[in-house]
Amino acid sequence: MTPAPHRWRPATPQGQAGLLMLGSTSAFALMAIAIRFASATIPTTEVAFFRNFFGLLALLPILLHAGNGIPRTRHLGRYLVRTLVGLGSMLCAFWAIGHLPLSQAISLSYAAPLFATIAAVLWLGEIVRVRRWVAVSAGFVGVLVILRPGAAFSLPMLVPVLGALLAALVAIQMKQLSRIDPPDTIVFYTYLLWVPLSLAPALFQWVWPAPAAWGWLVATGVLGTLGQWLWTRALRLGEVSALQPISFVQLPIVVVFGWWLFGETLDVWTAVGAAIVFGANGYIAHREAVLSRRAASQRPTEAAKPAE
Repeated sequence: MTPAPHRWRPATPQGQAGLLMLGSTSAFALMAIAIRFASATIPTTEVAFFRNFFGLLALLPILLHAGNGIPRTRHLGRYLVRTLVGLGSMLCAFWAIGHLPLSQAISLSYAAPLFATIAAVLWLGEIVRVRRWVAVSAGFVGVLVILRPGAAFSLPMLVPVLGALLAALVAIQMKQLSRIDPPDTIVFYTYLLWVPLSLAPALFQWVWPAPAAWGWLVATGVLGTLGQWLWTRALRLGEVSALQPISFVQLPIVVVFGWWLFGETLDVWTAVGAAIVFGANGYIAHREAVLSRRAASQRPTEAAKPAE
């Protein structure tokens, strides 16, 4: 007899991808809550170190269970640059989560795809048409709505924007590395280099964690690795344009926990700005998926043409 299918598992790859993306988004949202709790008594640099340390420990069993062993690469120099930029983005994001309203910190982090579109043009030479430029411009209008220059603006609000800019550069570097190494190799060497690199700044502000803080620190690492693992598997099964809107579920999750645990409220300007940014990101992801499908459908035709 064949075993009965799991009732909770969607029948289609698209449904499975959506479920994986929802799990990834939830893991990242809960990681933000753990970071906020850990940051109450521990400096941001130290939280980042333990997030990477425990994240690496959580990653090793996944790699070994897959049967591939420890991956190898010949591009350590490129990974070093990627991890340095990624560490800067991480420190900015963690500081924002620990010191700004959670809804504001998370909303501004979604500016990363907007910066990534510009970086792809300048760095990779990609061609972006008018409609995507309009979407990028609208997204930055949403960022300005959240920042409210001249009203409730303060310089610390620029920290998550800087983190989003650095995250965009990481996305471009990841795209380049994905052409030469498989995903598990990229994730492994990123964590392997992040641990010693993040330890250096943490030592200057070192505070030995209290017993209660250890649980939050372990949670940041485990949830971060789980979120990344689910995210890569979701992208393998589904399209970015369909999965991108699911990632926005992170904001309502964080808003609910921020209200419940920290007494925070979502102000109208952050909500309106976030809606604009999310709409712009959704359209950019949709256009990229359309262009990718169009390019893939044209390749067999071009290959079949006789040489001139």
